Amino acid sequence: MRLIVAMLLASAATPAIAQDHSGHAMPGVQSPAQTECEKEAARHRAMGHPVPEGACAPQAQPTEPAQDGHADGHTGMDHSQMDHSQMDHGQMQGMDHSTMDHSKMKGMDHSTMGHENMQLPEQTPMDHGEMGHGAMDMTPIPEGPPPASAGSGPPRAADAIWGADAMHASRNALRTENGGMNVFWFQGDRAEYRAREGGDGYLWDVQGYYGGDLDKFWFKSEGEGTFGESPESAEVQGLWSHAIGPWWDLQAGVRQDLTGPERTHAVIGVQGLAPYMFEVDAAAFLSNKGDLTASIEAELDQRITQRLILQPRAELSLSAQDVPELGVGAGLDTVELGVRLRYEIAREFAPYIGVEQEWKLGRSADYARLAGEDPSVTNYVVGIRFWF
Repeated sequence: MRLIVAMLLASAATPAIAQDHSGHAMPGVQSPAQTECEKEAARHRAMGHPVPEGACAPQAQPTEPAQDGHADGHTGMDHSQMDHSQMDHGQMQGMDHSTMDHSKMKGMDHSTMGHENMQLPEQTPMDHGEMGHGAMDMTPIPEGPPPASAGSGPPRAADAIWGADAMHASRNALRTENGGMNVFWFQGDRAEYRAREGGDGYLWDVQGYYGGDLDKFWFKSEGEGTFGESPESAEVQGLWSHAIGPWWDLQAGVRQDLTGPERTHAVIGVQGLAPYMFEVDAAAFLSNKGDLTASIEAELDQRITQRLILQPRAELSLSAQDVPELGVGAGLDTVELGVRLRYEIAREFAPYIGVEQEWKLGRSADYARLAGEDPSVTNYVVGIRFWF
């Protein structure tokens, strides 16, 4: 009896304990820290990071050097398996996407990406409509001569716009500035000391001009002698020169002898560049005494280097008659053959050395012997060639 009473009192005092909770799953109360941990774990799992049960973040991996431009621990990530549709990019701060190789990120639909927002706040919005893609013309450049229509227009079309008077002045200025201006040029072709048997000597040979492309005034002077004696020969020429082709000038004028019997000569000749780059100067002379003579000079520059030049040279003198007072015989009067080696310290200044052989022939050799001279002379020369 006492046992029954005790049991009734116990059940009345603790009714909750007496309830049958079998079959009911009573959830436990979670703390705020546990909730944040699970959210963090879920975010990492959505990014493809393996997070163990009960942990908030993936286990730390050993740090390896960055490869192929990837950094910040993403080297070992397999982005091809990532579901980007579930990723909250707004929370991904501090990531440098410029170094990520997006070419291997499969499954991404770039058509839905909003490119209008892919710029920094301080940048001016990009207007793709103003990008001149039409200027990128890849048409190949045509080859061959221009079509006939290219030169079909009137030759003086500008006259209709600016007037003939204005264009006449412009054409004159163009002609003057592109070859029509006057130019002065002077050259000492040979200025040399001559060592030879019987007495050392000297020689000068200078020339120059003033004028334009077509017409010029030429002046020339040549002479030689022995030191301590009067010059053996000396002359000066004044010539009008007119271009008769791209390579040749026709020259005419006066020559005055400065030594021996006084002679004044009318001169006509040509000067220019023959085939194979031979510089040629040929002239005929008719003196005031009726003597007809001629001379031909030719020289060739053979470049050994850009500054070292070998120059063979030849000169012939001829006469139509004997001129005893000048020691000149009819026919081939004298022959000179020589070679000079010069070094251009500057293009305008070049010292040289060389050797030259002279022969008097025919009646001229006889006149030389009668005067006590050797008709054959060898000269060893040292000189300077210059121009400005």
